[in-house]
Amino acid sequence: QVQLVESGGGLVQAGGSLRLSCAASGRTFSSYAMGWFRQAPGKEREFVAAISWSGSKTYYEDSVKDRFTMSRDNAKNTVYLQMNSLKPEDTAVYYCAAEALGLGTVLPGQYDYWGRGTQVTVSS
Repeated sequence: QVQLVESGGGLVQAGGSLRLSCAASGRTFSSYAMGWFRQAPGKEREFVAAISWSGSKTYYEDSVKDRFTMSRDNAKNTVYLQMNSLKPEDTAVYYCAAEALGLGTVLPGQYDYWGRGTQVTVSS
């Protein structure tokens, strides 16, 4: 069982930065791949970024590829999403998720555990 708690969301102006954190409980955290997803009002949940269990591979959705960076610290059971050059279209609830296979995937259905989300609002 893995429990995930996101933090770091908030209100920021366009062009600003935020760093999201996702703290995980459970001794097997380091074996899970982790992902960040987001959901804007009236839209489906979409993939943002993922990282393999070791941190050696990362994957990004095209619109965030040059602006967001995902990382993990297995010693702290935490993953991060550094978001720079934020745009109003980045406004959404951001969720972290854990995937038992450890490889990382863009498919939300492949993830086994989810956090409750943190709100990110980018004003123009």
